[in-house]
Amino acid sequence: MSKQNIETSGLTLAKGTKLKGDDFYEIKVLDTITVAVVCDGVGSALQGAEAAQRTCNFLVHSLKNRPRSWSMEKSIHHFIENINRLLYLESMEDYEREELVTTLTLVVIEGDRLYGANVGDSRIYLHRDNALTQLSTDHTMDEQGMENVLTAAMGLEESVSIYYFENNLQTNDKIMLCSDGLYNELSDEEMLSGMMIGASFLVKKASKKHEEKLPDDTTAVVLNIKELDQRLKMKQSQLIIQEHYKVGDVIDGYTLIKSLIQNERTWLCEKRGSHYVIKFVPFEALDDELQLDMFVKEVWMAKRLKAGFFPKTAIPKKRTHRYYIMAYIEGEDLKSYTAKKPLSVDLSVELATFLLKMSQYLIRLDLVHGDIKPENIIVTKRKGRTVFKMVDFGSITEAYSNVTRAGTPSYLAPERFQQAPITEQTELYAIGVTLYEILTQKYPYGEIEPFQTPSFEKTVKIPSHINSKIPSWLESIILRALESDTKLRYHNYSEMQYELTHPQKVKPYYDKRTSFIERHEFMIYKFGFISMFILNMIQLIFG
Repeated sequence: MSKQNIETSGLTLAKGTKLKGDDFYEIKVLDTITVAVVCDGVGSALQGAEAAQRTCNFLVHSLKNRPRSWSMEKSIHHFIENINRLLYLESMEDYEREELVTTLTLVVIEGDRLYGANVGDSRIYLHRDNALTQLSTDHTMDEQGMENVLTAAMGLEESVSIYYFENNLQTNDKIMLCSDGLYNELSDEEMLSGMMIGASFLVKKASKKHEEKLPDDTTAVVLNIKELDQRLKMKQSQLIIQEHYKVGDVIDGYTLIKSLIQNERTWLCEKRGSHYVIKFVPFEALDDELQLDMFVKEVWMAKRLKAGFFPKTAIPKKRTHRYYIMAYIEGEDLKSYTAKKPLSVDLSVELATFLLKMSQYLIRLDLVHGDIKPENIIVTKRKGRTVFKMVDFGSITEAYSNVTRAGTPSYLAPERFQQAPITEQTELYAIGVTLYEILTQKYPYGEIEPFQTPSFEKTVKIPSHINSKIPSWLESIILRALESDTKLRYHNYSEMQYELTHPQKVKPYYDKRTSFIERHEFMIYKFGFISMFILNMIQLIFG
């Protein structure tokens, strides 16, 4: 479940006037799964709080890095058993009795599937169709008056009794994990209505019943399923992954005409008299799950993004091979278009506007393109006017999620080489490099090779010294977008767009490493000319 499809909330409050209790929770929204854990450290144990925190941290970290070949059920059982045994043996060694003891509730959401487990009396609830259902089971004694006595808990014994379950999810489902401090204070009706608002509302509602002095530590986590993630279904589809394709092959009615990329996975094709682009999964995905995941994500992004910045895409319902279809755009990529001469200033401004609007569209979905560069921009005509289209859905990813060097080195912001994530600022830098390149036919810091760790200490050559047609206001915008110091670079797209549409308000911008002479070259020449004129006049008068 991705960040765009799930909304999370969580809160824990300590009992009475304590500043910190024995409860602990953690929520982790990853690229393909969401993990949520609530642990209630057993109060009678000296180290209950530590057990709760360690259990949460261990399970989230383990599930994030679980072996790809393991089923989710196997992973959950294995990791719970491991941390339970660790807590128990450590207690026996350090205290000679059970002290690292906690309850546990755990849910994992993957695609449209919910996986859950619990040990102890913390609970998991499902809110669906205005009804509340308890999915977990309480490990407590049945005898009257003994309902609060646990029959199972993490760290209580060397082996552990795990209650495990699976369910299908639906859009608008809400999942709640909570400690007994919550459900002992709120009725089912109160929890049902409170889940619509979130975890903080639920916990504070319980607290208000006791004038902000809860009788027990109280924790709630609510997961709101806004939209089901379709990527898992896409991935599990039984589709052909073929090693080689050739001219004339017919795939589900699409006739391959010519390969558009050297790897022969992207083709111009024809169906019923219309031209399209068909993109196949890399053959390596047959044995490499990571490659398959990346292609499924690309297909999902292509299907999801319906704005005019991108080519229209389709995933045929009855496809037999693993591919997707894009509209064919007649034109050429911007790199080739500007190979012979730089782009005009007017078109460069239009391009900058296009890239900023596209980036703003993506960031509203918490996405970034990740590989803005001339090769990924198609220059085409529409009603006699030059327009741009952005391609390469494979690089689009969640903002702040990527801490690798994914992308093309020459367009990566300096901080990306230090493992910083992709943000608005790093995208603005890529836009700056693109504008610099199409106006000067050069890179601001020279071409950067893969695996090279470049230095950004040298001064960027002033663009107008290469292309005198660049106006000073546009030059200042480009230089600010290229600033290696993130404090001085534009912080968001709207800043750069405002200056682009208000050139009269753009202040001169110079690289802080630029010399005084370079900053004020015209003034120096003017001063020199006036000085020489005055000296000549003096010589004429007194000579």
